[in-house]
Amino acid sequence: MNSDIAEGKWKQLKGKVRESWGELTDDDVDEIAGRKEHFVGKVQERYGMKKDEAEKEWDKLSDS
Repeated sequence: MNSDIAEGKWKQLKGKVRESWGELTDDDVDEIAGRKEHFVGKVQERYGMKKDEAEKEWDKLSDS
C-alpha cells in the first residue's frame, strides 16, 4: 500500500480510533499517523494490552 492510500485510510480511521480508544490523546493519535507499530505501542502503554492483542485490534480497525 503506498503512503497516499495509507494516509487517506488513516484519516477515515481517526474517528473510530478516538471513539474506541478514548484514553488515547489527540497527540497520541497524531503520533500514530496510521502506523501499526505506533498504534500497538500506544495501546499497550495506555491499556496494558499484550502486543498480540493490540495487533488484533489494529487489524479490526484496518479491516473496517
